[in-house]
Amino acid sequence: MIRRRLNTINFSLRVITFLLPVLAFGLAAYLRFFSGLIPLRTGQVRISDYIGLLFFTTVVWAIVADHYRLFRFDRIHRASSSVRNIFCVCCVTYVAVMSATFFYRSVSYSRLFVTISAAMLFLLSVLAEDGLRALFRSARTHAGSMAQVLIVGADQFAVDTAQTLLKWMPLPTRIAAYVRLPGQQSATAAIPVIDLCDVPQTPWMHNLDDVVLALPTSQFSGIPAIMSQMERLCVPVRVVLDLGKNVSVREILFEFGGLRLLDLRASPSESAVYLVVKRSFDLICSALGTVLLSPLMALVAIAVWLSSPGPVLFVQERVGLNGRLFRMYKFRTMEWGNSTESEIRWTTEDDPRRTPLGSFLRRTNLDELPQLFNVLKGDMSLVGPRPERPHFVEKFLADVAQYNTRHFLKVGMTGWAQVNGWRGDTSIARRVEHDIYYLRNWSLALDLKIICLTLFRSFAANKNAY
Repeated sequence: MIRRRLNTINFSLRVITFLLPVLAFGLAAYLRFFSGLIPLRTGQVRISDYIGLLFFTTVVWAIVADHYRLFRFDRIHRASSSVRNIFCVCCVTYVAVMSATFFYRSVSYSRLFVTISAAMLFLLSVLAEDGLRALFRSARTHAGSMAQVLIVGADQFAVDTAQTLLKWMPLPTRIAAYVRLPGQQSATAAIPVIDLCDVPQTPWMHNLDDVVLALPTSQFSGIPAIMSQMERLCVPVRVVLDLGKNVSVREILFEFGGLRLLDLRASPSESAVYLVVKRSFDLICSALGTVLLSPLMALVAIAVWLSSPGPVLFVQERVGLNGRLFRMYKFRTMEWGNSTESEIRWTTEDDPRRTPLGSFLRRTNLDELPQLFNVLKGDMSLVGPRPERPHFVEKFLADVAQYNTRHFLKVGMTGWAQVNGWRGDTSIARRVEHDIYYLRNWSLALDLKIICLTLFRSFAANKNAY
């Protein structure tokens, strides 16, 4: 019953997700082209061109909305408003749409139509979420039937599980009974408690809708014996997974080659948004940045070549996604010398190895412009944890808890730690805290925020950039 209701709701919400851009485009087309309220500058409008734009917008909208968990029951169920999330999804979607129309020059789309459709999509999404939230609240109080759930377990963990289920169930639900396991103390007196051996003989057990095993992980070895007692009950049986605070389960379970795999430490880098949308964003922005900044990079290269002997570019191995090594490019900012020393020595404020030009390039971050080529190659992203040298990664792994978590995402030219001042010779622990925050809260909207903060703060002096 729990799974069936949830699947039905999620399927309906996915249908709504796909319908919203269609409705938004329909309203925008009527207001822009057919209502007569806005004069047409051209004679005829080719609807087929806008159907292609609608298809692209719907695909991007569905991917981004799924990433933000926009139309999911767990988010809609909450009383708090999600207008901000809807706004972020609309912004990301239409940034992608406008980028696509910029490069696709075969058709000239009405800018006013695109603007109206964006406003309509935002408005319809807000109204849809508010309406769905009111519908769920009404269903919980006015539904005709009540689901009955049996909780296997009678300790405090089982009671807490039951309370959570009652809070989140989309339709009225009651706990039929708790099943006390051998050696277990009952933590409730308000609801009937029966022993495990009495389950098959209890008459009203055949009216159940679901059985939920609320067991600590230490008792999972007893699940086969419990399941044998549940064989006479023709209802689905679930188990609650309490894997601890340090385990984040994004996808409950997936099957691959006959194996049932459970994500205990999932990474956003495996999501469709990260693989497709973020990579597309990186490619477009890094390509534009390379073209627009090529005159500046040429001037910096000439200045480095004239300022001191040695190569223009400094190439060094860094640790990237999943701990893999790659060669990172920078403009050389130090005297050309022993490369081994640069791999194991931290740059200090009064470092004598720096050239006068190098100090300026580091303060203004101009030395990092060649990393645009790393982004084009796919070794790096525009935004992510800053890449570190292998020597220091080995050192920090032993000294800083959860340090390797930062390598679950692609390393970046800029990051959340850097825009908050944690760069250079600063606290590694605080830097990792910010990287973990970025990992857990990653979104394209957060990437855009970090890029804006990076551009803004590049014009200000950074006391840790040396």
